Amino acid sequence: MSLQRLLRTIGVLALVGLGISLYLTWVYTTDRVAICLGSGGCETVQYSPYAWILGIPIPTLGAGAYLLVLALAVLGLRGSQPAEWVVLGLFGTALVGLLFSAYLTYLELFVIHAICLWCAVSAVIQLFLFTLAVVVWRRFQEAV
Repeated sequence: MSLQRLLRTIGVLALVGLGISLYLTWVYTTDRVAICLGSGGCETVQYSPYAWILGIPIPTLGAGAYLLVLALAVLGLRGSQPAEWVVLGLFGTALVGLLFSAYLTYLELFVIHAICLWCAVSAVIQLFLFTLAVVVWRRFQEAV
């Protein structure tokens, strides 16, 4: 897969993650309950003490991270070869996103004892973003 195709795929995944994060931000800030296919886990997670950091809903932080990944992917698509700082930015943002998602998944499983379907999908997206960012980094190194 070419660098351009990898960056487009990263952009699409970031858009999906951004959509999920914006939906959950709306749910959190309007005191609604997320559509969660009857599991009830979303509401349990939403009203847990871990759903906000310094007064900011976790999904809002996710939206910011996905927006950053999207912007970096778009910047990487300009020209025939992305700049090194774009590739490093993608890798770093994807790594932080993956680690934070792993922490949140740990909280869901072992502390809150509930799984939010939207959060799980976001965590899977983060895993794919990180994997693709590693591939982009390797391809970039080969091309230099």
